[in-house]
Amino acid sequence: MAAHRKSKQSPLGGSAVRTAATLALASAATATLFEGSGHADPRPTTAQVKAEVDRLYEEAEVATERYNGAKEKADQARTAFDRLRDEAARRTERLNTAREGLGAMAAAQYRSGGLDPAVQLALTSDPDQYLERAALAEKAGERQAAAVTSVRRELAAIRQLRGESAGKLTTLRGHETELRRQKAAVVGKLAEARRLLDRLTDEERARYEAAVAARNGSGTSTTRADNTSGTARGTAGSTTSGSSATARADRSSGAGRASVNAPNSRAAAAISFARAQLGKPYVWGATGPSAYDCSGLTQAAWRAAGVTLPRTTYTQINAGQRVSRSQLAPGDLVFFYSGISHVGLYIGGGQMIHAPRPGAPVRVAPIDEMPFAGATRIG
Repeated sequence: MAAHRKSKQSPLGGSAVRTAATLALASAATATLFEGSGHADPRPTTAQVKAEVDRLYEEAEVATERYNGAKEKADQARTAFDRLRDEAARRTERLNTAREGLGAMAAAQYRSGGLDPAVQLALTSDPDQYLERAALAEKAGERQAAAVTSVRRELAAIRQLRGESAGKLTTLRGHETELRRQKAAVVGKLAEARRLLDRLTDEERARYEAAVAARNGSGTSTTRADNTSGTARGTAGSTTSGSSATARADRSSGAGRASVNAPNSRAAAAISFARAQLGKPYVWGATGPSAYDCSGLTQAAWRAAGVTLPRTTYTQINAGQRVSRSQLAPGDLVFFYSGISHVGLYIGGGQMIHAPRPGAPVRVAPIDEMPFAGATRIG
């Protein structure tokens, strides 16, 4: 019987089995090949690294301006909260004084026995003296009524102040949360840019810095995004080793130092201040005097001219009269990128003074090195 039993056949024929086996071996070989080479990310070119770092710096600057805006609002909310708290404390002190006065009046009334005035008049041996005292008592009653009114008024005011303070505190905490979020965004973008740059070889780094220098119109450049702490200390210690060389180049090149026909004395004063900052480091969130971010520099320059500007790029653009690129005059604020995330101070001849980004100190640069977004004339 066993000899006549047919063996179990595979559902695939012999040729099909051979084909499947061949494909499996080919797949295995292909997988082995790509495990060693195809699965590894191709090394980015210097141009690709530059494009990505530029994008990260731009995004970091957007986050920086949002950080500046959140900080400005948080500072305003904190000032308002402190003012309300101080006013509530003063009101509470006046309330306590009024309460003490009411307590003294109540004690005096208790000591007098609180007799009906007609009974007191009937019992007194000196009616004239009684009538005189009654007149004084009436005046005291008027003072007491005024004191009660004062207490009620202070209580109402204190309740209102406490309600306003609670609202301001909620607002303050919201701005502080946004502040922390934007700080984390800036630090993250700058750290990512630094990691990309650290992957470059010395030769690639040299090519990268040459490309950046060519774009900036400067013979020296440094691009390390080392300032990722998020602390706007404004100290020279927060810059990289190349910054001092760049500062010397900017100060000695004479770029943009031709006499400028500023339209008025305030614009001239703003430009003069900005020139004095050449070579100082970029630190995000900084407003001087030792370091600046882009809007911090323009704010400080116009403050030196006696004009108060708002803190951020997207509020500074609305601080004056909009002008076209063809109408630019020295002292105008020039803005860049679609999100209005960068600003410089125009000095004439197609040049501006600006604080570019981490690793690049305050310098003179052409306004066409970034996408132009608009301009504003102050005062």
